[in-house]
Amino acid sequence: MDNTVLDRAILFAVDAHRGQLRKDGSPFILHPLEDAAIVATMTTDPEVLAAAVLHDTVEDTDVTPEQILQTFGPRIHELVMHETEDKRPELPPQDSWQIRKEESLDALAESTDPAVKMLWLGDKLSNMRAFHRAFEEMGEDMFHRFNNGEPAAHMWYYGKILKLLRELEHYPAYQEYSKLFHEIFDRYQAEEGNANV
Repeated sequence: MDNTVLDRAILFAVDAHRGQLRKDGSPFILHPLEDAAIVATMTTDPEVLAAAVLHDTVEDTDVTPEQILQTFGPRIHELVMHETEDKRPELPPQDSWQIRKEESLDALAESTDPAVKMLWLGDKLSNMRAFHRAFEEMGEDMFHRFNNGEPAAHMWYYGKILKLLRELEHYPAYQEYSKLFHEIFDRYQAEEGNANV
C-alpha cells in the first residue's frame, strides 16, 4: 500500500482549506486532521486516512470531485463523495439543512462499507468534541452558530448517527461519541419526555 498517499492528501487539504475558519474560529484544517487521527484508531489503511483528511474539500472548497478522482484515484474519490453533502447553493443554508441531513443519513444507512462508517465516526466525533467544548463555554447559545439553531434538530441528527454506527461500538471513538452525545443532549430528551406527559 502506498503510504505516501496520506502525505499527499495532507498537503492537498492544507492548500484547499488555506485561510478557512470553523464556526468556532479555529483553523479549518484542524478538523480534517483530527478526523484522520480518530480514524487512525480504527484502521491503518492509508487510503481511508487520506479520505478522512480530504473529506471536506469538495463540500467546503473549490475542489471538484474530478480533481479528487484524478489526483487520488477511485476508492478515495468514492469515500470522499460519501462524506459530501449536496449543499444546494440555490437555497439558503437554513432551508436546505433538513434535506441535506436526511439525504446523508440515508446514504450512511445504505452503506455496507466499514470504511465509510469509520469516516463518519471520525468526522462526527470531531464535531461532537467541538460541540461539547462550546456547550461548556456557552450553553444553549452555541446552537446559534449553526444554520439550524434548534437543539432538537441536532439531537435528532447526531442521535441517528449514533444508532447507524452501532456496529463500531467496540471502538473507543464510538464510546467517546456516545458519552459526549448523552452529556449534551440527554437534558433535551428529558424535556421532550416531560412535555409529552
